[in-house]
Amino acid sequence: MRSERRKVIDLLPDRTADSLKTWLPTHPGVEIVSRDRASAYAEAARDSVPEAIQIADRWHLLRNLSEALYRILQSKHGVLSQAADAVNKRKQAPAQIETPSPAAPTRIEKQRQASRSRRLARYDSVMELVRQGISQSEISRTLGIDRRTVRRWTRAGLFPERAHVTRRSSLDYFADYLQHRYIEDGCHNAANLWRELREQGFLGSSGIVCQGVHRLRDGPGRHVAPRPVANPKCTGTPRQTVWFILQQPEEARDYLEELFRRCPEIHACAAVAREFTSIIRKRDVRAWPDWLRSARNIALKSFVSSLCRDEAAVLAALHLPWSNGQVEGHVRRLKLIKRQMYGRAKFDLLRLRVMFAA
Repeated sequence: MRSERRKVIDLLPDRTADSLKTWLPTHPGVEIVSRDRASAYAEAARDSVPEAIQIADRWHLLRNLSEALYRILQSKHGVLSQAADAVNKRKQAPAQIETPSPAAPTRIEKQRQASRSRRLARYDSVMELVRQGISQSEISRTLGIDRRTVRRWTRAGLFPERAHVTRRSSLDYFADYLQHRYIEDGCHNAANLWRELREQGFLGSSGIVCQGVHRLRDGPGRHVAPRPVANPKCTGTPRQTVWFILQQPEEARDYLEELFRRCPEIHACAAVAREFTSIIRKRDVRAWPDWLRSARNIALKSFVSSLCRDEAAVLAALHLPWSNGQVEGHVRRLKLIKRQMYGRAKFDLLRLRVMFAA
């Protein structure tokens, strides 16, 4: 439970409607209930605080859409595979693939190359003395190298390359929340995101958050890898197709065109899903009635029916700025605390730790 001051006000023992029904009457003054699509929360809020405005979380609405689309595509697995095979065969035709020009080495890379050259020269000197039959102790004294290093190089039989360890950023532990706030909630202000992460325990600087925002701006995902020159092979799985339909990357255009040509039903579902995503992200209330009429007669009708049963909360999500973004951050921190207390405490101590930090 969270107040509008972004502070945890209580922790319930479970996710049932009875627990929430017991808690709400003892805390009068609840005006807004932002929740996911779980029917238990909707029922408890409707029975205990009928005057409160219920808001369906926008991220969960989009998540429900992707799950509904995934279930439909699972039943069309054969069509997905045929479309993927057709596109992949066309890609296998001889084509000139542009070779990217090598980038200039950075200062750190130059230092690594110089260090490697020095080590390689010392290694060659050691191997030359070994071939001359000189003992390892004498080699160590002559070249000023530790005898254990000489022994290790001699046993290796080839030049031992050093493995470069990639260090994790302190922002990696908050990457899910940052991606949720940036993509789903549309918060692109790095300073505001940094202040929100500080409240959740992030100790890094605002510059680290700014770099994370730049990575999200360049493309989807937690770490944005350089885009390959050649298009990746399309697997045609339902999960990948859902991502292609909702994100519409350039490399998936041929696959989607082939898929839509083979199955008009998937084409209709994709058009409706994309329009719903646009409505949620832009909070376009005026487009809602037309979308609802166009979506009733396609394969997504079960998803549309669930939205109709919860229409007041969905419309409130389009009208009002509230969301579960802050709550999801606290839930992530709660999971971390639970892992720290693994097998050693029960709910009462967990609640005390969370409330004391708040």
